[in-house]
Amino acid sequence: MLGISNTPQIYRPITTFLVDALSVRVYNQKGEMAQDAAHTAQEYLQDIIAKQGKAVVVLATGNSQIQFLKALIALGGIDWSQVTLFHLDEYLGISADHSASFRRYLREKVESLIAPGQFHYIEGDTNEPLAECDRYTQLLSAQPIDLVCLGVGENGHLAFNDPSVANFHDRQTVKLVKLDLTCRQQQVNQGHFPHLNEVPQYAFTLTVPVICSARKILCLAPEERKAPVVKDMLYNPITTLCPASILRQQSQATLFLDADSASLISYSGN
Repeated sequence: MLGISNTPQIYRPITTFLVDALSVRVYNQKGEMAQDAAHTAQEYLQDIIAKQGKAVVVLATGNSQIQFLKALIALGGIDWSQVTLFHLDEYLGISADHSASFRRYLREKVESLIAPGQFHYIEGDTNEPLAECDRYTQLLSAQPIDLVCLGVGENGHLAFNDPSVANFHDRQTVKLVKLDLTCRQQQVNQGHFPHLNEVPQYAFTLTVPVICSARKILCLAPEERKAPVVKDMLYNPITTLCPASILRQQSQATLFLDADSASLISYSGN
């Protein structure tokens, strides 16, 4: 399914800079950030599909991804029938129709709109979670990952690699983890669950080394509530206390910020 591009306005960052190996791009507004990140993803996927005939992409969910995914789909120009999609994480024990299910999020906001070649979902309501980890590991290991699109948690997590469980040298591909309190509270604060006791305590996640194995990584972290963790990941030591800090060692990664999320760091805007 090849979308038709409407040639929307292209937004440029007000500044770009490097922190170690990580490229950082700052925009005036969240919407401008999402549009330019979408344009970056579109051009990259067009190039990958032209060169190798197919692409493998891992997508995230959450509020940081909504405008980006909408913009990427609206741009068109990608032969989605040649794209295999995965996702980063999923709660244990909730159905695919649950309002907070990441499968539902991606089915409604992505799959139903583009008809990808394949979309492999983590079955969060499986009765055999360890077997599900093995199944998803085999699917992921069948080919290199061309692109990972993700966000950063308020506790610095990537996917559900919270500080308490993140391992930069993890030998697993997919694992079952216990979510920390900050992560679970974030889900309530963003309106995904009405009360803390309704947020699942466990979830599936792709591990940090698998994320970092991708040929390209686009990380979107907008909004003022992300400003403290952005400062932490960019300027404090690279450690699992802030799992997202590992992106500073990934030359294939780009961090997209808006003026609000960049408000606590030093940069020169135009």
